[in-house]
Amino acid sequence: MRMIRPCGPGDPDAIFAIINDAAQAYRGVIAPDCWHEPYMSRDELLREIESGLSFRASEVDHRLVAVMGLQHVGDVALIRHAYTSPAHQRRGHGEALLADLRERTDRALLVGTWKAADWAIRFYEKHGFRQAGPVLTERLLLRYWTVSPRQIEESVVLAEPDWLAEPDWLAPGGNDAIRPRPA
Repeated sequence: MRMIRPCGPGDPDAIFAIINDAAQAYRGVIAPDCWHEPYMSRDELLREIESGLSFRASEVDHRLVAVMGLQHVGDVALIRHAYTSPAHQRRGHGEALLADLRERTDRALLVGTWKAADWAIRFYEKHGFRQAGPVLTERLLLRYWTVSPRQIEESVVLAEPDWLAEPDWLAPGGNDAIRPRPA
């Protein structure tokens, strides 16, 4: 039986294992200069958690099998580091975690992923997200994430379509007031 729960101080090793196991799907798919081993180091994971990223987990038989992070940045909430261990993929864990994150914020949700990760893009599009397009992706990545210029070139951002349609948030200087997710 699946249980969705917050990750705690005892979970970083399991989170690390899930991320790096599932990220093997990127090997040979994303640009070679964007791949490294491990895909995410323990230190990087701990820095992410310390910076305010909170992970939720899908647990089966008291064992973490999928994780998805939520991070509030300015007026949005970012979905970060969403991974399911390969042995548990296509069993609804990602869908359950996404639904859980949607309940935990009233801000618009954005997610960044690799352009080449067509399976991830399809997952988010299936759940109502739309791609921002190349110019808008770059502006969103610069505004809400801390990523290298190379990662910007290789990434796409997906967002809830009603939020993408609002014209004021992208004005120079932007409106950083926390805005609720459009109904």
